[in-house]
Amino acid sequence: MGTPRNGMTKESFILSVDVGTTSIKCHVYDKRANIRGSSSTEVRPLYPKAGHVELDPDALWKGLISVVKGAVQDAGVQMRQMKALGISTQRATFTTWDRRTGVPFHNFITWQDQRAADLVRSWNKSCTMKAIHGVMKILYFLTRQKRLLSASLIIFSTQHVTFRLVWALRHYKQVAQAVAEGNCCFGTVDTWLLFKLTKGLTHATDYSNASATGIFDSYQMCWSEFLCSLVSLPLSIFPKVENTDHEFGFTDPSIFGVSIPIMSVMADQQAAMFGECCFNAGDVKITMGTGTFMDINTGSKPHTSLAGLYPVVGWKTGSELVYLAEGNAADTGTAIRWAQELDLFSDVEDTSTMAYSVSDSDGVCFVPSFSGLQAPLNDPKACASFMGLKLSTTKCHLVRAILESIAFRNKQLYDTMLRETNIPITKIRVDGGVSSNDFIMQLTADLFGRKVARCRHREMSCLGAAFVAGLAVGYWKTREELKKLQSADNVFCPKGLFGDSASSQYTLILQSWEGALRRSMNWYKKP
Repeated sequence: MGTPRNGMTKESFILSVDVGTTSIKCHVYDKRANIRGSSSTEVRPLYPKAGHVELDPDALWKGLISVVKGAVQDAGVQMRQMKALGISTQRATFTTWDRRTGVPFHNFITWQDQRAADLVRSWNKSCTMKAIHGVMKILYFLTRQKRLLSASLIIFSTQHVTFRLVWALRHYKQVAQAVAEGNCCFGTVDTWLLFKLTKGLTHATDYSNASATGIFDSYQMCWSEFLCSLVSLPLSIFPKVENTDHEFGFTDPSIFGVSIPIMSVMADQQAAMFGECCFNAGDVKITMGTGTFMDINTGSKPHTSLAGLYPVVGWKTGSELVYLAEGNAADTGTAIRWAQELDLFSDVEDTSTMAYSVSDSDGVCFVPSFSGLQAPLNDPKACASFMGLKLSTTKCHLVRAILESIAFRNKQLYDTMLRETNIPITKIRVDGGVSSNDFIMQLTADLFGRKVARCRHREMSCLGAAFVAGLAVGYWKTREELKKLQSADNVFCPKGLFGDSASSQYTLILQSWEGALRRSMNWYKKP
């Protein structure tokens, strides 16, 4: 049994891993949702060609093993005290591998990758898509079935797996050969890790991850046969889709010394939503990390969007099915890191002070579009840019313009969400590394004209996956219990920006910034 440590042998914990875009983190949670032990390691993206963004599958696997062992060691407890494992992962990042050997055919192709941009563009403009839109509109007019309306509005995006997977099938001969032989497995990060943790026994994902691929029919709750047939994707390669709180199997004892039940697999944004306890329709969660992801709980029905908000499954636990409508801006933390590499500042914590040190941005506008512009503009060819530079422009003006642009994108997504979903907003909670910036948080609250709460837990994806796993094994009994464990670090109240003389100032700044957005659009032309 081993030596008891401080009489704590009977105490049990929930283990949760979050595999993000820039890091892999693992936390050991106790009954009060306090972090008892932590470990993290960096994720290093690979850039083999312009516009290509990849991850090494072996590096992810080794990173996962390292942080799990490190977190348990940091907690000063033993692996056998882990009651369940929850896994949260970045979404729409995928690889394919040999079903028999488990060896990947290529690196993970990430959600930021632009290799399929031209393919996406040509499909969105194609006669086939126009014909589908037309037929679906007629069918919707006749039947009033919302999923037909959704199909009549579908626009492909590089952030969805669909055309990056089409690209992989066309460019990697091994993949096409394995498909023909029936030996090809497709999977997002969660599926690959499950396969590895169970030594090939589990080829599965959950509804939240599947719904974020763009290949899953969130209305029928299955992989879309229509879409796969349309773009020639073989259904045989896809994993089984399970409930978010499903028992996905046990970690092979050779990995951690004991078998730990894997009780939740969850996409990171949906996990953050659960971690923020946004359980009711109208609850809004904003995660500001590498990108910004804004989600609203739409209840038991998927939202059909005209502006590019994406209907995803939040979670399916037991018989409960919750949908979210989501908008995102791809370059939030990315823009801040880029500015740091240019030596605009040395410490990220200085940025808020720098922004407040000047009264405005001196007319400078920044467009945070290193990966194109997402909803509601949906332009993968847009470029990042500074506009309005003057001889009087200082580093502080540039930093303020960058931070303002992040809040402006928040405002753009929030207005789109209000207009489209027509659901009364009940609460707004914010998490992610960039949420620690008080300037962005305060400006966001001012622009929304609403209270915005920042949670004391910065890493909500990890906590959300832990909550789902913990509920599944009875570690926590009810969601009300979870809400009591949750507390806000800070609540930012609007300072009446739009009720005083500053109103016209920010109205004009927003108009200038929107002009800069338009000038940055469709910048990268096909050679």
